[in-house]
Amino acid sequence: MELTRRQAELADFALRLIARDGLPGLSFRAVAAAAGCSLGAVQKAFPSKERMLAAAFAQLRRTAAPLPPGQPGRPALRSWLVALLLGILPLDEPRIAAQRQGDAFAQRALTDPGTAAAIAESDTHVRGLLASLIARARAENEVPQHVDPATTAWAVLALAQGLAAQLLYMPEPETTIRDRLDSTIGALLR
Repeated sequence: MELTRRQAELADFALRLIARDGLPGLSFRAVAAAAGCSLGAVQKAFPSKERMLAAAFAQLRRTAAPLPPGQPGRPALRSWLVALLLGILPLDEPRIAAQRQGDAFAQRALTDPGTAAAIAESDTHVRGLLASLIARARAENEVPQHVDPATTAWAVLALAQGLAAQLLYMPEPETTIRDRLDSTIGALLR
């Protein structure tokens, strides 16, 4: 979904509200109040609440998972994957907010086929990218030939999603998580 600059700004306010109050707290009035603009300005940007939610989800997808610096999978896939997961796991307030936002949309996906399809498409895309990096590492003999890229990509995403959920109710220090991720990713790539 392509957003205008104004829609992106308002979607950011919507995401802040979702992180704080969940989807039930999201309304045109709440976004207008948070953004310091009129109700009409929000309604002009989004003809329906569904469009506002779609814009917020698109904005979340664009901003919630920054890649580690440099070329993907380099200099070593294992360390790059650890850095990637550390960058998205809810280990500080901004990443906790992003996880809460993602969880709100995942909850909505239970009853909204459009949201479910968008999340499934995003997960499929991420798994595809991870599988291509694993396949490249395998071709370069960084990863053994018996490691299946698709299965390993699935496991990495499942690890990230499960650990993200756990960290919301059972926070741990980043150094502990880094060590566990390094060990687990290492095992997956062996």
